[in-house]
Amino acid sequence: MRLLLDTHAVIWWLAGDMRLPEAVRAAIVAEPNEVFVSAASAWEITTKFRLGKLPSVAAIAADLAGAISGQGFSALAVTVRHGQAAGSLPGPHQDPFDRMLIAQAMLDDLVLVSNETMFDRYGVARLW
Repeated sequence: MRLLLDTHAVIWWLAGDMRLPEAVRAAIVAEPNEVFVSAASAWEITTKFRLGKLPSVAAIAADLAGAISGQGFSALAVTVRHGQAAGSLPGPHQDPFDRMLIAQAMLDDLVLVSNETMFDRYGVARLW
């Protein structure tokens, strides 16, 4: 299974936060699952840290690339195709970070690891 971690899932995994359900933690470490972290999550984490909305993520914001590679996760770049798909998504959901993750999950055949039930409206596979 190819997993795309939502931003809160990335933060909770790296922080050892027990809000991640056991089934999610098991899937993240299961072989041969591949785990991806989007550049959109890096953008969201560092933006929200800079704005003071996520003060507890200083270490993560300082070196997210190192943190995710240290976990054996892969970085997922944002492409023009992803941007086009995210911008074209229907519906009232306005969060640009979420819209990008939905588009990436759709186009790259990824299971979105998130507690956001709103993602289900877009037909993406979601694990939580």
